[in-house]
Amino acid sequence: MYKVLLVDDERLILDGISKVVDWASAGTELAGTARNGIEAFEKVRRNPPDIVISDIKMPGMDGLQLAAKLSEAYPRIKLVLLSGFSDFEYARSALRYGVKQYLLKPCNENKIADVLQELVAELNKEEQREQFVSSIRYGLEKVLPHVKEQFLKEFVTNKTYGNHDWEYYRSLFRLDLGSSDVRLILFQLEDSFEFEHMFAVKNIAEELLSKTVLSSTVGEQVLVVVEDAVPLNELHDCIKRIRETFLRYYKIDLTVALSEASDITQARKLYKQTLECLNHRFYVGAGSLITKRDIVGAEPCDYSELMFDEDNLMLQIKTGCWEEACHEIDIFFRQVAGLRSGIPTAKSYVIQLFMSIIRQGGSDAIHHYRDKLVALMDLETLQAIQAFFKDIARQITMSHYERTKNKHCDIVEKMLKIIDSHLGNPELSLNGVANEMLYMNPDYLGKLFKKETGEKFSNYVMKARITKATELIDQKLDIKIFELAEQLGFGDNPQYFSQVFKKYTGTTPTDYMKTI
Repeated sequence: MYKVLLVDDERLILDGISKVVDWASAGTELAGTARNGIEAFEKVRRNPPDIVISDIKMPGMDGLQLAAKLSEAYPRIKLVLLSGFSDFEYARSALRYGVKQYLLKPCNENKIADVLQELVAELNKEEQREQFVSSIRYGLEKVLPHVKEQFLKEFVTNKTYGNHDWEYYRSLFRLDLGSSDVRLILFQLEDSFEFEHMFAVKNIAEELLSKTVLSSTVGEQVLVVVEDAVPLNELHDCIKRIRETFLRYYKIDLTVALSEASDITQARKLYKQTLECLNHRFYVGAGSLITKRDIVGAEPCDYSELMFDEDNLMLQIKTGCWEEACHEIDIFFRQVAGLRSGIPTAKSYVIQLFMSIIRQGGSDAIHHYRDKLVALMDLETLQAIQAFFKDIARQITMSHYERTKNKHCDIVEKMLKIIDSHLGNPELSLNGVANEMLYMNPDYLGKLFKKETGEKFSNYVMKARITKATELIDQKLDIKIFELAEQLGFGDNPQYFSQVFKKYTGTTPTDYMKTI
């Protein structure tokens, strides 16, 4: 039922029309009456009706003045004017207020009912039209986010999209950037993730970022366009909060690329810039924020510029020295990172060194570790490749260590026997043992001896001689100092023997004999 307000300053007419008209049959209900325009407008303000039937001549505020106010404040209300024959032409001036229905006094209930039915039909059409428009608007609101996402994808990837397309969609989406530039933020999810994780990133970013213009998923990345409306350090802090929030809830890290600021019409160029930045995560690592400043000056380099001593690394691996080998590998990867060459070139350096390393493990190792090469090359950052690389190198190095461990023990055991049997030889030395007895490299033999015994060769010999001296003293108290010096390799220098003895025992040979 549509509500009707009846307005007339004559009570008889007001009561008569109220009672004789079959309001319900016309699809209406009489919601109230008023004696003048002032009272009527107040009732409309408190409870707006759908139809107002008003006399044209009334004190205070006449029907024409009421029509003017209703047209301005409540344009949807249908207005019917009651007028005498002499006032009809005057009433027609109300056309500019949207009044299209007039009733000439005196009028009967049938005429009023006919007018009401026409207005009800008109109101029904308007209501249907509004429902249709509302449903279209509702449908558009539901599909509009998807349209925005698709437009952003096309705008940054399709060369055919230009300024004209932006103007059209800007108007459609009601986007008003004014003179503001924009920045593009590209999020890359690390490790394994589900498709819904991308929408989680998008939602978190839209919630935390101020002045978000558009956002979309592009491939397996999330792209967000923001107005360049805050200081850059604040934007960096906001991106950090997005990463931390997403990592806290989903245990997945984000690598983020941030473009320079420019006009929205340069979006495709800015998008390419973020892709270049994101590609640079191979060097700077996953879970970081990368900007153009991070990649400035990163030009491809020639292979000849990589200067690395591969032979030293191979030696450390073959001798089972993992700490030294690990140090050499770190040097290699620092050099590769410093070159900032293209990713295929950087990986080619790694492949060559990897093949050299697995050759140190023999034919069986080559077949076993060659299969690891595919997994190694699939890694997306240099840090991940380095960790994988070092794990393989350590396995091969430790296999060499285990194979040579017994051999090392045998060599040192031989050296200990030589020392024991040659304590009286003044010429006993590391060089002599290495060159004349074991036929090995003195430096290598010295390192091996210290590694196994914890002592330098010369220190060990001296300690062994003093220990033997105390044993001889214990066995024969009247032994002479010069005799001990001769028997223990000090030749005819008993004074030097006494000095060494005191250094290691804290007392002279003579005092040591007295204590016994």
